Parts: sequence; structure tokens; C-alpha cells
Amino acid sequence: MKTAKYLWPKDYMADPSVHVWNGRVYIYPSHDWDAGVGDDDSGAEYEMKDYHVFSTDDLEAVCRGEKELVDHGCILDLKDIPWASHQLWDNDVQEKNGKYFMYFPAKDKTEIFRTGIAVADKPEGPFIPLKDPMHGSYSIDYAVFKDEDGKYYFYFGGIWGGQLQWYKDNKIAFNESGVAAPPPGDSEPIVPAKKSETDALPSRVALLADDMLGFAEAPRPVIILGEDGKPLKADDPHRFFEASWMHKYKGKYYFSYSTGDTHMICYAIGDNPYGPFTYKGVVLTPVKAGWTTHHSIIEFKGKWYLFHHDSAPSGGVNSLRSLKVIELEYNEDGTIKTIQG
Repeated sequence: MKTAKYLWPKDYMADPSVHVWNGRVYIYPSHDWDAGVGDDDSGAEYEMKDYHVFSTDDLEAVCRGEKELVDHGCILDLKDIPWASHQLWDNDVQEKNGKYFMYFPAKDKTEIFRTGIAVADKPEGPFIPLKDPMHGSYSIDYAVFKDEDGKYYFYFGGIWGGQLQWYKDNKIAFNESGVAAPPPGDSEPIVPAKKSETDALPSRVALLADDMLGFAEAPRPVIILGEDGKPLKADDPHRFFEASWMHKYKGKYYFSYSTGDTHMICYAIGDNPYGPFTYKGVVLTPVKAGWTTHHSIIEFKGKWYLFHHDSAPSGGVNSLRSLKVIELEYNEDGTIKTIQG
């Protein structure tokens, strides 16, 4: 499969988190509903109010158009989450001891993103939300990685609308009125003229507790180094913006992410789940329709795949998004062959 294929033309889904359980591929996307308002950095143009899950045991047949994904229906709805007000963005799901844990961002009643947790007995749900968000959680775009030693690592963070720039040392900033808010002026955390002098804002990672319901430690920064061994700067087009993902290949840890306003999926490689990670290249060049994209990478039946989205079926850059998949390949030295968006 050398050309990206759309996976679910019947509806608009985005931000796919994908896992393989019991011989099946399970896709956990966000769900775009048109909110009827203009585009803005807070994501208000999407009324994201529920989650579905899709699965298949034959991904290649789906891509050839011979089979459809199985839609298991709505597995979690905003109205069933007591603390949440709106914006169910990207989620991820992980399994432990026969239970499936969904981690999802939503804005609480004060417009701050928190991490919700919902639990199910099957990967297709339904998922029952806990009554309160995860203690100490913030920002968006979750990826939960299970390492070979059975430990689970929680990656997260998104700049601008994802509010990551509101935090320092895991504590939120407040304005003069005592209200949680970004720094004054630009919604970005750094004045543009100083970006070349400032390290890029990193995503976060924390080990999950044994019960999967909270952090076992304080979240720490995920540092991405350039070839010079120094952290990427805020003006580097390959710096982190959002959409963390972690996978392992031949003993190395591959941290991949979206560069946001430079419209790429990039990756860096490290020797452990915490990093630091050394920047290695571009996984996906900018898609032809869509401001950015959001991805996951899995192995299934001996092949590797990149799942992502674009906005072409709905008409363009600021339109509703659609799921895509394409085969991913490695070079002999372990680097990833760049895919054209």
C-alpha cells in the first residue's frame, strides 16, 4: 500500500490512536462535528462531543475496498462525563489485566483542559467515565505506551489551543485577575523575535501508576536534541507542537509528533522512554488539505503503518477531517522513509 487510503468516508474522524489486540486493529479517533463557527486557534470550529471505535482483522482488504471497518458505535459521550463542558479531543486507550483504559482531554467548567479516564471490559467498549479528571493532569493529545517490561508511559501536550504554554514545572500560570490564562499578547508562549534564542517548548511524559488511574511521578519534559546535541530551538520548523506518539523498533524508542504550524509529522530516536531523543527526520510532509495532521504508528501482520488525517474530502484546509492510512517503511539504518502528504 504505497498510496494513502481513506478509511471511513461515511463520517468525519481525526486524530487516530491505533492499537492491535486479539488479532485486530482498533482505531480510536476524535469525531468532528461542524460547530458552524469560523476557524480559530482554540479549535472551536469543531464540536467534538463523542467517541467511536473502529476495528478490522484485515487492514489491507479495507484499503483495497473489499471490506469495511467495523464501527462499534459511540463508546463515550460528553453528556455522560460529569466534570466536562466541551471539546473531546484526541484520546488514547491502553489495556492492562483485561481492562481497557481510555484517556481523553476535555475542558472543565473553567475552560481548562483536564484528562478524563473511562474504563471498559472490551476494546470496543462501552467505556464508563470516572466522575473526576486525573489529578495533576493538563493539556491535550495523549499517547500511552506500554514498554516490554510492563510499564506504561503517558505522553501529552499541545501548544496554543492545547494550553501547554500555560504551564511551567507542572503548574498553571494565572493573569493579574487570578484567572488561568496564557501569557499576555500572542497566544504562543514565546515572542517571535526571541524564538531563535529559546529552546522549543517540550511535550511531557510520566510513568503511570499501577492502577492506571494517575501519575506515578511528576511529568517531565521530553527533550528533542538536534545533531549538535543541543535542544531544538523554538524557531526550528521540526520542533514539537502537539500529537505525541511512541513506538519501539529494533530496541530503539521512536518519539514522533506534529510540528503544528509547519505542518509535518517528525520523529526523534532515543534509548529509553524518557529521552532525550535525537531528531532524525520527517515521517510525513504537509498534507495537501489540512492545517496539520495527527498520527499513530503500529505494526500489524509484519507490516508497519502510519495512520493520520487530512481535510480533502470535506473541501480544504479548515474543513472537517478524514482518517487515512499508508504503509510505513524503514531504511537499513533504522531511519524512517519520508512519506509525501
